[in-house]
Amino acid sequence: MKLKVYGIPNCNKVKDAKNALIQHDIEFEFVDFKKSPPEEDLITKWAEEIGELPINRKGTTYRKIKEAFEAATTPEKIKLMSENYSAIKRPLFEKNGKVIGVGLSEDILKRIQE
Repeated sequence: MKLKVYGIPNCNKVKDAKNALIQHDIEFEFVDFKKSPPEEDLITKWAEEIGELPINRKGTTYRKIKEAFEAATTPEKIKLMSENYSAIKRPLFEKNGKVIGVGLSEDILKRIQE
């Protein structure tokens, strides 16, 4: 099983997710958006797998780009997300190259362990 966790290291939700994975002895690779910002094709892939763009509408970064984001076409939204990666929901989990969830929940933890 190849598990990737995408996020920002100082995000509390990401910290909680990493701690939960460590407590359950689950190996994972952490992909830091600050060091490896997601490219547009990766965000497009995530959106296709999730069924929507993984945008964090509650965060401060989203509030800064809200007007531009809401007025944009889908390709423009994806470009904005790539440039403003803090607006992407996190943590985002990929297992064997497929998104299995965004955010940490018991359901996602079960899917990780399958």
